Amino acid sequence: MYTAAGQPNREQLVQRYVPLVKRIAYHLMARLPPSVQFDDLVQNGMIGLLDAIDRYQEGFGAQFETYATQRVRGAILDGLRENDWLPRNLRRELRRIEAAINQLEHAHGRAPSERELADALGMSLGDYQKTLQDARGHQLVYLEDFTGDGDEDYLERHFTDNDADPAAILEDQGIKAMLVTAIGQLPERERLMMALYYEQDLNLREIGEVMGVTESR
Repeated sequence: MYTAAGQPNREQLVQRYVPLVKRIAYHLMARLPPSVQFDDLVQNGMIGLLDAIDRYQEGFGAQFETYATQRVRGAILDGLRENDWLPRNLRRELRRIEAAINQLEHAHGRAPSERELADALGMSLGDYQKTLQDARGHQLVYLEDFTGDGDEDYLERHFTDNDADPAAILEDQGIKAMLVTAIGQLPERERLMMALYYEQDLNLREIGEVMGVTESR
């Protein structure tokens, strides 16, 4: 797998980890609207794989597959962010839902129920829920941004308990934004550790095994 100089054989690594790229693409595809093409996800994922191959070092402390997984997933999400892949009709529906949420929250002083929103929009409950399902991928793409602009945060605002305090919701979003900013400023090794803990749900012992360190006692 490696050359005489100790560098990874690029072509062999690509061939070996193409299935990993496709597996990650399939996993994300299940949470994205039908308008997103699987081949586009794979293409962006391959960019992440090549980047991982070029940047990975044996002494980095993490297994290559673990490192590549984060790079591939990040490249796919970056590709989705850079392309306006959300259908216009769905984007229009998101704006309508957001406006209805704001109007009903102002009128009732609480987050509206799905039935109330569907009635206000002149939609059946089933059509309303389908719109939310199609839009879940939109939330996925911006999950690590927490920009709070436009449509990106409407699902998070809506999927709350009816008794939730809007001020508390906004405060929670602000905390998340600060956390994402802080994590983004960490060195690459520390960012990988955070990803293993929060995204892959590994415990400290498992992370230590992956990173080649021992758990402190």
